[in-house]
Amino acid sequence: MKLILLTFLLLNYSYAKEGTKKSEYKNYSKATLAGGCFWCMETPFEKVNGVYEVVSGYSGGDEVSPSYKEVASGKTGHRESVTIYFDPKVISYEKILEIFWKQINPTDNGGQFVDRGFQYSTAIYYHDKEQLKIAKKSKEALNKSKRYKSPVITPIEKFKSFYEAEEYHQDYYRKNPIRYKYYRWNSGRDQYLETIWDK
Repeated sequence: MKLILLTFLLLNYSYAKEGTKKSEYKNYSKATLAGGCFWCMETPFEKVNGVYEVVSGYSGGDEVSPSYKEVASGKTGHRESVTIYFDPKVISYEKILEIFWKQINPTDNGGQFVDRGFQYSTAIYYHDKEQLKIAKKSKEALNKSKRYKSPVITPIEKFKSFYEAEEYHQDYYRKNPIRYKYYRWNSGRDQYLETIWDK
């Protein structure tokens, strides 16, 4: 009986907690970014103070509620993306973009690292005019820094829609840490980033 009661309480706590998360989204700003594999884009942001939640999904295309298989085919116009819910009083959109640039190869328009195709290409989806202004300034500064031999070509596009990816993709690095680390290492992402930004 005690075990049943404990299970009931835990389940209700988890539902309440999830419900609270969804209802509190409105109190945060949003940044939607595409940086190749969304598994790899969740981890750096979820560790940052001021970031409330990072959700993997699909953005940029016109197809409604696409599946992972459909997006992976490259025919939907969507990119694998993340929407970051953050508190602008704690972390700025400028800082979010600084972190973003350090996760990707912004000179590659054919995908990211081992993942090839438009669906794995990079993009900044701005939610308002202020984000557009900041994104343009950030991209321009990175280009002027001459950190890359090739120009930064990551597009800045107006946000249209965002569809959450299937549940098994959310927080993949936590649910499948060994598989995630194996994939990430073999993707070549970290090795490349170290040559650009150092450790």
